[in-house]
Amino acid sequence: MGETKTLLRMGALALMWGSSFFWIKIGLSAFSPVQLVLVRLVLGAAVLVALCYAGRDRLPGSRRVWGYLAVAAFFHNALPFLLFAIGEKTVDSGITGVLNSTTPLWVVLIAPMFGGERRMGLYRSLGLVLGLAGILLIFAPWQASGLASWGAVLCLIAAASYGFAFVYEGRYLSNVGVSPVSLSGAQMILASGFMLLAVPTSGLSPIHPNVGAVIALLVLGAGSTGIAFALNYQLLASEGAVAASVVGYLLPVVSVLLGSVFLGEALQPRVVVGMVVVLGGVALTRLHKRAPKLEPTETLDPAPAV
Repeated sequence: MGETKTLLRMGALALMWGSSFFWIKIGLSAFSPVQLVLVRLVLGAAVLVALCYAGRDRLPGSRRVWGYLAVAAFFHNALPFLLFAIGEKTVDSGITGVLNSTTPLWVVLIAPMFGGERRMGLYRSLGLVLGLAGILLIFAPWQASGLASWGAVLCLIAAASYGFAFVYEGRYLSNVGVSPVSLSGAQMILASGFMLLAVPTSGLSPIHPNVGAVIALLVLGAGSTGIAFALNYQLLASEGAVAASVVGYLLPVVSVLLGSVFLGEALQPRVVVGMVVVLGGVALTRLHKRAPKLEPTETLDPAPAV
């Protein structure tokens, strides 16, 4: 029964996070990127804070923790959410999901800067080389019709921002004596504040609401942001980071399938090969993490949360 519950949580997470790019693409038909991300964050914060108090918990009381959360909120939520939304104005949702899957590779590159192992090791080195090869296949910079657009570059920067956030959170927020749901709720509140600062840029543009876009935004905010974060923390608590990280391998598959079936997005064989190569590189870097001795910053879950 416990195994079935774990599999159901993993499947639900993969569907909610993998479908995020699908919902973003639909939501952009009515809202600007800033408007979409702001509502997404506010809805996610509302769900997480409600879950926090329903569990008789409370938001953090330490100023130091709120300071750490401010950095995490910017690099884990406000910045990457906005970059992905802007990127999807010109990039297919399926491709965005594939680029998001490079997050664990960025974790491997950034972790040594925060006290992780200095030596890369064979598996990590091969994984990074393989991951880079996959990215090159996806972008195809040698082709005039390749994906090397500003939108794709912004998506890749967003994945790197996730990588930094995972390492930072593992270093400064993993042992602060506050429940994960409480931390994530406070983090979403701060991220919403950051997005309010961006409203004067493009958040005041006219809204052209339609039923599909409104539903997409509600699912994206309450489901893929609020409920999904809570599910992820339950999975981490019951099964650990390794089981939770497996979800990351399913995200690009979900995003590609949804984009192809429901949005009619064409998928070139080269991109499919690139996706497989990237995931192969990520798998190699994960093999290294099973070594007996690990630094604290490398026990965190590098599964891309979107």
